[in-house]
Amino acid sequence: MSKEIEYHIKPQGEVLEAYAMSRARVSSIIGPLGSGKTVQTCQKIFTLMTEQGIDENNERHSRWYAVRNTYSDLMTTTIKDWRELYEDLGKYTAGSKEPPKHMLDFWLEDGTHVISEMVFIALDRPASVKKVRGSQLTGVWLNEMKELPKAVVDMLDLRHGRYPKNRTWHGMLGDSNAPDVDHWLYALAEKDKPVDWEFFKQPGGLTRDGVKQNGKINWVLNKNAENLPNLPDGYYDKGMQGKSDDWISVNLANEYGFVSDGKPIFPEYRDDLHCQPLEFIPRLPIYRGWDFGTAACVLMQHTPRGQLAIQKEFVATKTMGIDRFADFVKRECATLYDKEYEFIDIGDPSGNATSLQKEGTTCFSVLAEKGIYVIPGKQDPDYRLDSVRYFLNRLVDGLPALIVDGDECPTVRKGFQGGYCMRRMQVSGEVYADKPDKRNPYSHPHDCIQYVCGYLRTADDNPDDEQVDEWANDDLSQAGQ
Repeated sequence: MSKEIEYHIKPQGEVLEAYAMSRARVSSIIGPLGSGKTVQTCQKIFTLMTEQGIDENNERHSRWYAVRNTYSDLMTTTIKDWRELYEDLGKYTAGSKEPPKHMLDFWLEDGTHVISEMVFIALDRPASVKKVRGSQLTGVWLNEMKELPKAVVDMLDLRHGRYPKNRTWHGMLGDSNAPDVDHWLYALAEKDKPVDWEFFKQPGGLTRDGVKQNGKINWVLNKNAENLPNLPDGYYDKGMQGKSDDWISVNLANEYGFVSDGKPIFPEYRDDLHCQPLEFIPRLPIYRGWDFGTAACVLMQHTPRGQLAIQKEFVATKTMGIDRFADFVKRECATLYDKEYEFIDIGDPSGNATSLQKEGTTCFSVLAEKGIYVIPGKQDPDYRLDSVRYFLNRLVDGLPALIVDGDECPTVRKGFQGGYCMRRMQVSGEVYADKPDKRNPYSHPHDCIQYVCGYLRTADDNPDDEQVDEWANDDLSQAGQ
């Protein structure tokens, strides 16, 4: 007599349930560690197997690929999770030259016979696409989706829907931790949003509750976290111990970002709060912050209510000198803005030093020849960093006093998320340099922001307009106006 097995599937959260119910051609779920996204994906695949069309033999057929980036990850996580749930429903084989495979063969209460094939395959690089050419599939499971190359995902998206003939659904499912903001998965989920693709983002297991005096974020349990009943007591509270803030934000709080090897300069920054699309406000002055060396320029506006809107970034290539870069910025600004805008330029005070490009010239004098008169920014780095925090830590009419347009300022945004950091020292333990790392690409545009924030903070601290104007006029005369 055949063995009877009952499955009772109940999603452990509202987002998990919405993901389970979706029948979009492609659906993916992004969640923190422990959120139940992988188990829910397994359960969704099982449900889709039982929903396939019935053929003339009263059978429901389907063929699946479960894809991971390496075979070691397949064996220790993907296959392990799948077998714990469904191994008793068929025969699992591994060890030959063929990929591991689970042949499911079982009967439903309605008398229909389910015959499904789950093939576990590793595709870790774009060249791996040749492994899937010619495959005829019903569905694809993209386990830890962000670890897979986009070229692999693109090819797999053209292999489903070819089997069986009487299919009722075909497509791809994906589960993943939060990706970086310049990752292809982020672009699809937050910007491109392809037709018949659905993206589900779970609440974090932890959420922010301000910043402690030592610069560390105060993380607390998120009351909206999913799958908590299936986790050990204190899973998130204990799991964050000994971890960096950027590691916690990605892996436990489910925030878009990346894990840097340094100590973030601005732990106060929250991407979900401080990042949003922006438009320039007509007739309001545009502040341009300038940095030299690897030249950079960041455009901002300061609203009458005190909100700083960081709206556009320009970063030079390593071979582009200040002369060509200034021409480029002028052309871009002429294209973007009409004559009703006033530009206020504030830059690295080292721009007054003699330039190596041409004897007797400075970066400021090169810019002045092009009609760009730069006010030297504050020299004190601590004052400049505190000036950025002055905006980060404030609200204006219930909104953050500092806003970044992430699409127009990707380097600035990633810098705020931890790319702009203090470098870890090559010694034992958690020891970091006491200054921002100048060797990465984030420091130059962030210096631009600091010069403007320092200028604006000085104006706020000294509301006497004549005093501020006198300081600005003195510095403009130094720039060569």
